[in-house]
Amino acid sequence: MGRLGVGIAAGFAVAACIVAAAIVGKRVKRRRKWKKMVKVLEELEESCGTPVGRLKQVVDAMAVEMHAGLASEGGSKLKMLLTYVDKLPNGREKGTYYALHLGGTNFRVLRVHLGDQRSAILGQDIERQPIPQHLMTSTSEDLLDFVASSLKNFIEKEGDGLEQPSPRRRELGFTFSFPVKQTSVSSGILIKWTKGFAIEDMIGRDVSECLQQAIARKGQDVRVAALINDTVGTLALGHYNDEDTVAAVVIGTGTNACYLERADAIIKCQGLLTTSGSMVVNMEWGNFWSSHLPRTSYDIDLDIASPNPNDQGFEKMISGLYLGDIVRRVLLRMSQESDDFGPASSKLAVPFALRTPLMAAMHEDDSPDLSEVAKILGEVLELPDVPVKVRKLVVKVCDVITRRAARLAAAGIVGILKKIGRDGSGGIAGGKFRSDRPSRMRRTVVAIEGGLYTSYTLFREYLNEAMKEILGEEISSNVILRVMEDGSGIGAALLAAANSASEADRVQLQ
Repeated sequence: MGRLGVGIAAGFAVAACIVAAAIVGKRVKRRRKWKKMVKVLEELEESCGTPVGRLKQVVDAMAVEMHAGLASEGGSKLKMLLTYVDKLPNGREKGTYYALHLGGTNFRVLRVHLGDQRSAILGQDIERQPIPQHLMTSTSEDLLDFVASSLKNFIEKEGDGLEQPSPRRRELGFTFSFPVKQTSVSSGILIKWTKGFAIEDMIGRDVSECLQQAIARKGQDVRVAALINDTVGTLALGHYNDEDTVAAVVIGTGTNACYLERADAIIKCQGLLTTSGSMVVNMEWGNFWSSHLPRTSYDIDLDIASPNPNDQGFEKMISGLYLGDIVRRVLLRMSQESDDFGPASSKLAVPFALRTPLMAAMHEDDSPDLSEVAKILGEVLELPDVPVKVRKLVVKVCDVITRRAARLAAAGIVGILKKIGRDGSGGIAGGKFRSDRPSRMRRTVVAIEGGLYTSYTLFREYLNEAMKEILGEEISSNVILRVMEDGSGIGAALLAAANSASEADRVQLQ
C-alpha cells in the first residue's frame, strides 16, 4: 500500500474514531440525563413516604386537632362545625319525602318513597335541570323562584298514588353545597358563594328561609325540614342502612368528613342539649394540617399558585381536583432534566392540563407496552413519542402520588375513630389520649362516597391496606368502610324524614 493509501486509511480511522467518540459521548450524556430523571423519581418517593409510624403521627394529630376545634372557635385548622343534626334516620321512616340538591351549575330534585323497615327505599324519582347562566349572578328571588318552579312542576307530575307522610304537608331535605353557618337543623346563613355564583343579596341571609319564601310564592305546601351538605347526607344514608355507622367521608373532586360526636364533648357550645345526647359535626377536614404530612416542593408550588394559598392543605394532597396536577408538575420537572420525553411540550406547563381521571387511567394501564399511557401523553400533554421505559416512570409517578393520598386519607379516617374511641383505644378527652382505658372494640361502619374511592381501584386498595396497617388485623376486622351512592340526594330526603315537623325542636341551647 502506498503512502496515499496509508494516509486515506488513517483518515478513515480517525473519522471512525471521531464518530465513535461522538456516539459514545451521546450515550453517556443520555445516560446522565436518564439518571437525573430517575433521581427525580427517587427523591419523590422519599419525600412522599408514608411508613406506618408516620401515619400514626397523622392519626394522633387529626384527633388532637378535632378536640381543639371542638374546644373553641378558631382553635384549630379544623372548623368542626355544628350541624344541629342530632337524630339520624334509623330505617323505620315511612312515607314520601323530597330532596333538592343545589351545588353547581345543575340542581336535582328527588322524591324518595320509604317503607317502615331498614333499607326499604321503595322507589325514587330524580330530575336534573341546568341553572341558566344569568341566574347565577342575578337576585336570590330570581334564582330560588326558578328552583321553586321546578320543584312545583316535579311535584305536580307525581300521580303515583303512594301514601304521603302525615301530616299531608310535604317535607324537603335541602343539600346546599356552599359555605353556610348552620343555625339549626333546617336553617343556616350563607357565608359566601363559590363555583361561579355571585348573588350578593343572599349573602348573610338564611338560605332555607329564602327557599321557603320562594316555595310559598309558588303556592306549594312544602317545608324545608333539613339543610345539609353532601357529607352529612352520606352519613344519614349510611346510618339508615346500618345503625353502626358513626362517620362519613367524601373523597372525590374535593374531600370532607363528618361524624357523630357526644354533645358534652362539644366544649365551645356549653349548654347544648339534644335528646339523643349526640350531634353530627361537620369537620371540613380538607383544611387539616400537620407537620407530619409528607409535603413536597410540588405541593408547595401548587399551593402558592392556587386561589387559596395556605388553605385546604389536606385536600390538596388527597383529593381528585389536585392529584393529576401534582403528577403533571413532576413530569414537567422530569422533562426539564431529560429529552427522553421528546420535544418540549408547552401543554405540560399548563396547570391542571392532566386531570385526575386521566392520571388514574395511566396508573391502571396494564397493557404490555402501556398503550393507554402513550395515548394520554400524546393526546392530552402533546408528548407523542415517549418510549416505553419513560412510560414506566410515568406510571410509577402516578403510583407514588396516589399511594400517598390514599394512605393519608386512611390516617384521617382512623384519626376520627381515635377521637371517639372506636380505634381500640379509649378515645381522647381533655386534649389527652385515654390510653389507660382501652375499650372493647365495637363494630364500626364508616360511610364513604366519591369517585376517587369508588372508581379508582388502586386508590381504594391502598386506602384499605393502610387502614389494616394502622389499626392492626384484629381491630381493623371490626371497621367497615361501606360505599354509599347519592348521599346528597337520598340522604337529604332521609334527613327530612328523620326531622319531619312532628320531630322538630329537639336541639336547644341553655
